[in-house]
Amino acid sequence: MYRVSSFILHFARALLAGSLVATLWVNLDPASYYDVMEHGLFPLPFPGWIVADHVRATLITLTSDLLMAFFFFLLGKELWEANMLERGALHGRRGALPFMATMGAVGGAVLVWLLVSALIETAEEASFGSGWAVPVGCDVVIGYAIGRRLFGPQHPALHMLLLITIGAELAGLLALALMRPDEALRLLWLLLPLAAAAGVWLLYGRHARSERETERQRALHLWPYVVAGALSWTGVAAAGLPGALGLLPVIPAIPHARRAFGLFAEAEEFLHDPLNRFAHLLMRPLVGVLFLFGLTRGGIDLGAFAPTTLVTLAAFWIGKPLGLMAGTLIALRLFGLPLPQGLTLADMARIGAIAGIGFTVPVLSLDTAIPGGAMAEAARLGLALTLLAGPLLLLLSRARPSR
Repeated sequence: MYRVSSFILHFARALLAGSLVATLWVNLDPASYYDVMEHGLFPLPFPGWIVADHVRATLITLTSDLLMAFFFFLLGKELWEANMLERGALHGRRGALPFMATMGAVGGAVLVWLLVSALIETAEEASFGSGWAVPVGCDVVIGYAIGRRLFGPQHPALHMLLLITIGAELAGLLALALMRPDEALRLLWLLLPLAAAAGVWLLYGRHARSERETERQRALHLWPYVVAGALSWTGVAAAGLPGALGLLPVIPAIPHARRAFGLFAEAEEFLHDPLNRFAHLLMRPLVGVLFLFGLTRGGIDLGAFAPTTLVTLAAFWIGKPLGLMAGTLIALRLFGLPLPQGLTLADMARIGAIAGIGFTVPVLSLDTAIPGGAMAEAARLGLALTLLAGPLLLLLSRARPSR
């Protein structure tokens, strides 16, 4: 196992710290918490044909729609390199097993959500299928922190865990884009990110491999990709899609290394291609961004328990692990795909249990995917309780007799 950047652990600590502060605040003085989080910071100087009239610039919206776009840019960068680069973990046939395991986990979580919700959900505002997008995502940074303690820092299971959780997170974002019934989608705006990505690649990105030194040097400047990213984010947000998706379209247009060193590999700190330079610049600020995300989205009302809480726990603790194992067994038995060297079915089962921890993207999905504030708060409590899977797995691993 290659060495993973220590920033992943810093991300996990920042996210949990922000959520702890928010939970204490919302339970001790909920009125002041919501006043601060929902306070309009400044008027948006845009006409209604760009930004809907009801959209306000609050600490919540700035963090979730703008700042978190940089975090998902980092996840998208890692998944893009794993797919496209030489020795990438998802390149060619190598990507089949992680893909099927991820799709199994997502499908299992959604199926259990639908079944359990139909059986026990009592919220008046709930309808069949409401909230199905919540259990699609999971949590990359907290999952990695738990996995590192469970498997050890050099275990190959960590690589598989990162692949599956990153894939599920981005799938959760795409599901969130489908769950915006109150937003009038203005799809013509999506031409802007497409034009920004195509334009910056034609003018700059494609020249990174040029034989002419002046063209190569011009392709290595960062500012053209910053401009393209700003245009891309504007187009995605104006189209009515989650702003957190806004930077993903430009990733393929940015010059990158010739081969992958692994997801969040520490070795990438020595690479100087534009895509990795962006990643280096983002690492430290993202610690603060994840703290803000925990602060604005992670406040747990401890008195919000309701049937939706149990629906959430069932989807993550039953649906995700069983679905992941089903996808893995289909890949192994029906398609004859081998497990990566050093990995066993027992390791995959533990990965499935860690994937049953849901926070970043599931929390982001709550207000859109679930109707009603009380129902959303009950689901948020369920997401917080999924974090208990980490300590439980660590306790079980210590209780196992040594061989």
